Amino acid sequence: MDQQFIQPFIVFGAIMGVLGIAGWVVTTWLRIRHGYPLDGAWGQALYPRKNDEAIERVKLLTQENAQLRAEIGSIKDRLANVERIVTDEAHTLTREIETLRVKSN
Repeated sequence: MDQQFIQPFIVFGAIMGVLGIAGWVVTTWLRIRHGYPLDGAWGQALYPRKNDEAIERVKLLTQENAQLRAEIGSIKDRLANVERIVTDEAHTLTREIETLRVKSN
């Protein structure tokens, strides 16, 4: 009687194991077919696909990153000037504005 009770659980476990392995195989096949990198044991990409389009995209993103960094640098400089103006005493600010007006004329 004990064997009749355990047998369905063993069959169910075997079926679930086979379905799990089959799902893993199908998932891996789909990733390979569509060009996605495979994952290693620790989640790192194995054999990532590199083509001309990906290389060009990296170059464009690198250029955009450099432009944005330069823009952020200039924004930081402007913000520092604004902070200095806001926190400076009123008479110093007035004197600097007058100095700039004299220089521009």
